Amino acid sequence: MLSIWAPSGITEVNAGDDLAALVLEACAREGTSLESGDIVIVTSKIVSKAEGRVRPQIEREAAFAEETVRVVAARDRGGSLTRIVENRLGIVGAAAGIDASNTAPGTVLLLSLDPDASARALAAALRAATGQQVGVILSDTLGRPWRDGQTDVAIGAAGIQVFDFVATSDHFLPWRPPTADGAGATPRSR
Repeated sequence: MLSIWAPSGITEVNAGDDLAALVLEACAREGTSLESGDIVIVTSKIVSKAEGRVRPQIEREAAFAEETVRVVAARDRGGSLTRIVENRLGIVGAAAGIDASNTAPGTVLLLSLDPDASARALAAALRAATGQQVGVILSDTLGRPWRDGQTDVAIGAAGIQVFDFVATSDHFLPWRPPTADGAGATPRSR
């Protein structure tokens, strides 16, 4: 049986906060506890805040340059430049994962330096506190370039089996690596 629920009442997260304690306090307020086999999904935003990956808004362009491996596409959208890039984690999306929503005014958030390590640390802390074998997924919201809509994707995981389809081929469409300009690339799962 699959049950999905979101605990309410996690407070504003700040640098150095104990995420495991915050998750467990939220579970206790809801009258539930973690059990072996449970998977805890946390947003990259609270992990970034707890890890101190906060920068002043004025440093957004510098952070963008630091986080970007390559620009995939750029489009002027009525005076606002939208850039789709591959960031240092290999994620292709808008703004290199730099986000100004749900953070203090005048600041931006950067993604965790190592989302898998962040997930491992949280899973280890939850296991130590509960004695239960729980998994952790670190999620981030990505837009669909040039389209409306958002989706959440796993950018880090611990304690669960992750399937990696990088460089595998579709039965009907063999995978080909992209050329420098992106031509000839075949879509693949990542």
